Amino acid sequence: MRFPTAAYFPAVEWRTAARCTTKNCVEVAITDGMIAVRDSKDPANPALLYTESEWQVFIDGAKNGEFDVRSLKKAPSGK
Repeated sequence: MRFPTAAYFPAVEWRTAARCTTKNCVEVAITDGMIAVRDSKDPANPALLYTESEWQVFIDGAKNGEFDVRSLKKAPSGK
């Protein structure tokens, strides 16, 4: 994972969730075959970069409920 600043992304299209109606959201963009993630409150701060496969693993986990509050409160071993 790298942390490039906004200057690294001069021409990418940042997207937020359709339900995001404030400037307090996560923004996502595709650039150079990587998925960039940043905080919409401060887009000048560095973004997180993930490979497409890393991003897909995260999305699959989110769809499967692995990041729901109840799941996160469980012990790290998953028990």
